[in-house]
Amino acid sequence: MVSVVNRVRKLKALYSVRLGPGAAIFPGAVTRIHLDFAFKNNNGHYGPRKVWRNYLPRLKYHNPAVSMTVNRTQDNAGPATLTIFYASPQIPTIPTSSSAPSSSTTESTPTPNHTSFERTETIDMKHKHESDILSELVDLTKATPVVATPEEEAEFQQLAEEEKRSALDRVRNAAYTEQKKQEKALLDQARGAVGAV
Repeated sequence: MVSVVNRVRKLKALYSVRLGPGAAIFPGAVTRIHLDFAFKNNNGHYGPRKVWRNYLPRLKYHNPAVSMTVNRTQDNAGPATLTIFYASPQIPTIPTSSSAPSSSTTESTPTPNHTSFERTETIDMKHKHESDILSELVDLTKATPVVATPEEEAEFQQLAEEEKRSALDRVRNAAYTEQKKQEKALLDQARGAVGAV
């Protein structure tokens, strides 16, 4: 069974979902985010993939009412876009569950038409670094970044120190294990030489 200390350490590592790059709160006008990019990283699709993997979970954590969909295609030469949908001012922006699918892997699945949206803005993500894509998204939506409290900063520092200690322990344990293997190999070789005489 895993010790309680290890379990608490793993739970504290979940802070990375709450805080860090991509932890931002959208204004009420943003109702949907849609990413469209290829499966493979080449031809400029590496940045969009990193946005999807690293920043989208944090954005979704802080904006649960905003529908976030991803459409990954097989076409590496195709576009890599991030589309932001804004609500019409006449329609109230009450958080509701969306009927839009969360992801799609077929090229035949277009971005669904949403007639309730007044306008959309699109970011071309192709050949862009993930931090540039994120800053452009935050600028367009006027999102408010989430700032860590002093207690959370202290916990982050403690987790970083524990990770450094763990890395040193791993190196030390690997060296110890290698030394034991060499000693065992020498003993086996000596026993084999004695048995052959």
